Amino acid sequence: MTDLHRLSIRELSEGLKQAQFSSRELTEHYLKRIAKIDPKVKSYVTVTAEQALAEADAADAALKSGNAHALAGIPLAHKDIFCTQGIKTTAGSKMLDNFISPYDATVVAKAKAAGLVTLGKVNMDEFAMGSTSENSYIGATSNPWALDHVPGGSSGGSAAAVAADLAPIATGTDTGGSIRQPASFCGLTGLKPTYGRVSRFGMIAYASSLDQGGPMARSAEDCAYLMNVIAGHDAKDSTSINKEVDDYVANLNSTAVKGLRIGIPKQYFNVAGLDADVKARVEESLKKLEDMGAILVEIDLNMTEAYVPTYYLIAPAEASSNLSRFDGVRYGYRCENPVDLMDLYKRSRSEGFGAEVQRRILIGTYALSAGYYDAYYVKAQKVRRLIQQDFLKAFENVDVIAAPSAPTTAYKIGANLSPTEMYLGDIYTLAVNLAGLPAINAPVGFDKDSLPVGLQLIGNYWSESQLLSIVHQYQQNTDWHSKRATIAEENA
Repeated sequence: MTDLHRLSIRELSEGLKQAQFSSRELTEHYLKRIAKIDPKVKSYVTVTAEQALAEADAADAALKSGNAHALAGIPLAHKDIFCTQGIKTTAGSKMLDNFISPYDATVVAKAKAAGLVTLGKVNMDEFAMGSTSENSYIGATSNPWALDHVPGGSSGGSAAAVAADLAPIATGTDTGGSIRQPASFCGLTGLKPTYGRVSRFGMIAYASSLDQGGPMARSAEDCAYLMNVIAGHDAKDSTSINKEVDDYVANLNSTAVKGLRIGIPKQYFNVAGLDADVKARVEESLKKLEDMGAILVEIDLNMTEAYVPTYYLIAPAEASSNLSRFDGVRYGYRCENPVDLMDLYKRSRSEGFGAEVQRRILIGTYALSAGYYDAYYVKAQKVRRLIQQDFLKAFENVDVIAAPSAPTTAYKIGANLSPTEMYLGDIYTLAVNLAGLPAINAPVGFDKDSLPVGLQLIGNYWSESQLLSIVHQYQQNTDWHSKRATIAEENA
């Protein structure tokens, strides 16, 4: 039973149903791996061993009764941005370092209802603001492929936990690439669903019109299993769409790759910072899809240069509004011995928020201020509509759009990139969130330093089944998704 962490979600589900092993044995296996390996990776913020074993026992009882969900008894990790009742939820910030949520986020509640076992909460950039997971009050997480490199962000803890086989699946959130980029950096499959497909209730807000939760796992098939649990309408979330949910697992072979028209935006492959190895691996993966019968079509996405400035006006503006609630009064961090109310506000926020969060709050507050609102925020929203229309026009001629997920592979920890350099690293992912579209990362090889490279496929609205199906079939013909970092091969 030493290799349970090598099994896919389908294999784990079948093994549990056939009583080849119990959920308690499986959960104990992962808890042992976390205890041994995670001190090197530092993906977990909180390990909920006692609760996990209790949930595993409940899943075993349900499995014996023959009345269990397909995922009953399978462990997972939650990004520390999802509220978990009775468990600390920090969002990677000193501001919430003592926050014990009184309720479960809808994503967490749905996972519990399906009988999934929560191993714990994993690290992230503070309030999901960052691309390296170094902006965490808890400290940096390492990339399992190279411990002196970052795992990406903001869902870096989720990516690192799955890549090191410290959880078979994990939840992540994506506001500007925070599922796809860490999935790319850690050699995983990660899906950012259509805006409104997965409930945001109980997911601590960064930018409410951009945030979306989704699955992170080794394969498209594994992601499909988790999507079957977390997708769907939620009356508690006013932005959740009441639209029928696909059976993502049943649809894994539903899209024919033969004849599929894949758009190749020429602007994306001429970006100045695109690494030669990344470009080569992505082009090789597209050639593979072409060999499988897909048709590559060159397209224009003329708004490419507007992605970064538009995003970095809208997202900070919404962050400025959302994070105003953290004021040292109602909950969260409160400074010691304030002299008056103004001192309480100022010091609680300046001591409780990290540098990147403060930077974005300041940018957003400026963009929303009197005299600048129309010049910056309103104009950015108009450009956002043009970006959306650019994509919709492209989808008149192609089924999906292909791009790198990131222009480079993982950065070194402590590389100290300037904010501008960091923001430009999101060039390929931001527009998907601005337009509300779904997109997926698939691992497609390695660079010269043996760091993973990811291919991004962008779909039209509600095309999650199509994206998962295309990547699943690609993964039936390649083995990049099954490659493991050396640290993941260690036995506990």
